[in-house]
Amino acid sequence: MIARPRGGWGGAMRKVGMMLHKVLRPVFWAGLSVWAGAACAVSPGGSAPSSGRLTALRQLEKGQWELRERGARPVAAPQRICVGDPAQLLQVKHRDGGCSRFVVADTAQRTVVTYQCDGRGNGRTDLRVETPRLVQIDSQGVIDGAPFAVSIEGRRTGECP
Repeated sequence: MIARPRGGWGGAMRKVGMMLHKVLRPVFWAGLSVWAGAACAVSPGGSAPSSGRLTALRQLEKGQWELRERGARPVAAPQRICVGDPAQLLQVKHRDGGCSRFVVADTAQRTVVTYQCDGRGNGRTDLRVETPRLVQIDSQGVIDGAPFAVSIEGRRTGECP
């Protein structure tokens, strides 16, 4: 049989509770801040975070962009898109929308996101801004069950037609 501590069980349990509180409180707040940050960064529908919230994308110019795959064999014809929101460049293989995004990194020159598209796959894109009219995009993931990995140079060529 366990001997009852002097002063009763109440004091001993209170000490254990206080020790647990000291140890677990930082863990709780760290977990809460990660959860809150993820909740702010994940956006259903692929609409946000828009370029207005992502630092690197804010400096990019809207208009006609030419996307040329680097290292493609055979050399593929460049793809031309009208960019109204530079966040379109974050999902080069999942353009249809309906995707949720999580911002991994966002600096003045670089944005990294992961995204999940319901039933169609997912991806991770690393976009590096060289100038407001030139970007380097590395993206990889899965689309309709097949893996993809692309390196693209994006260059603004003018106004949208």
